[in-house]
Amino acid sequence: MHKLALFLAEGFEEIEGLTVVDVCRRCGLEIDTVSIHDGADVLGSHGIPVRADRILKEISFDDYDMLILPGGKKGTENLERCEPLKEALKHFAHEGKYIGAICAAPTILGHMGLLRGRKATCYPGLEHELEGAIIFTDNGAVTDPGGDKYDAKFITGRGMGKSIDFALAIATVFAGPEKAYQVGKAIVYYD
Repeated sequence: MHKLALFLAEGFEEIEGLTVVDVCRRCGLEIDTVSIHDGADVLGSHGIPVRADRILKEISFDDYDMLILPGGKKGTENLERCEPLKEALKHFAHEGKYIGAICAAPTILGHMGLLRGRKATCYPGLEHELEGAIIFTDNGAVTDPGGDKYDAKFITGRGMGKSIDFALAIATVFAGPEKAYQVGKAIVYYD
């Protein structure tokens, strides 16, 4: 069974983070929310407190098949300052594992040089920070599965209004397209 981790930092965009968790769990996927701070309680960008399942210093990145970064300006800045997380992102990229980021969070991957030559999207106006990426501006979510098992694999999302697109793209990879479609239909995303 695949296991995913979604990282929460002060100022994260609540809809982007929690939509992914909700859709993935509806698809039967195991997904942990992980606070990058010392405590499990994390305050979102709109003042909504969320209690993470785990704390960064208590996890092993090796337990996960995908790392997911929600956006939010302050949340993205805080995620980018988290050195253990950035080291894990580099490791996942070099191991050919999936990394997901939505809204402003793909800029972290761009700053790290991980998106060079890769398909990606992000919050409008931040495209210049996806250094070397092939930018898609009309897609709610973009999946770049890499060329072989050692290529980094990315799923990026445009922003809060495209959170379900992003979540279903993740679910398609890890739960399969049929299950993702069933859940999308059940939540009235597809008519």
